[in-house]
Amino acid sequence: MRIICLTEETTETLYAIGADELIVGISGFTVRPAIARKTKPKVSTYLDANINEILNLKPDLVLAWSDLQANICSQLIQHGIAVHCFNHRTIDGILEMVSMLGRIVNKSIEAEEYRSFLERRIEDMAEKSIRMTVRPRIYFEEWFDPLISGISWVSEIIELCGGVDIFSEHRVFQDAKSRIISDPNIIIERNPDIIMASWCGKGVKKEKITSRMGWDGINAIGNNQLFEIKSPIILQPGPAALTDGMDAVKAIIDAWHQSFTK
Repeated sequence: MRIICLTEETTETLYAIGADELIVGISGFTVRPAIARKTKPKVSTYLDANINEILNLKPDLVLAWSDLQANICSQLIQHGIAVHCFNHRTIDGILEMVSMLGRIVNKSIEAEEYRSFLERRIEDMAEKSIRMTVRPRIYFEEWFDPLISGISWVSEIIELCGGVDIFSEHRVFQDAKSRIISDPNIIIERNPDIIMASWCGKGVKKEKITSRMGWDGINAIGNNQLFEIKSPIILQPGPAALTDGMDAVKAIIDAWHQSFTK
């Protein structure tokens, strides 16, 4: 089987379950694992792909993620290419993606072992956080213009690590447009203790956040509790979010506890 991965999480998962030799093409946004970027041809960005290059690689299967890649999937299907487009938005969805991918490539045992590893990390994190009597209120910013709150698995990770997502009601929405915060004053009113930002594919400029009108009265800004979490480890709908991403969120919350709950 020859597989092309149009997003990073399937690439990382295939490496984790020992099926990396099947990969013949990856997304240019792939940074995990580092060896993939060095050794695999890059055939796409996120919203665009080099269809001719993909066809030349003669894949048996192309793996994609979400409706945002529907146009690429449609073009490939019209060229007779088999496509599987994952469309999960939750922690459970990430875990099921691991299992399903294992079944697809005949690596079910390895995939279930890897899933169990991720599930143990989640359980350990939940046990550590359940003892917290004080939980910081957290605003996660996925984009800055317009303001967009965190996707479902990010919201879940925040609460798993002992925080309170101030826009947890947005968790039910599949699309980013439904998570747009039309009035920034709502964030001022909800007054988060911590602000985490990860601007999808773009470095966070903290001054753009701290200089917003009225935001100097937010606890997170006044207490210097504004943090960037790199998008490859928190906005990837795969293993990275449940390993390095979850650890980054937990470290920020733990540091807040040490500074403000003594």
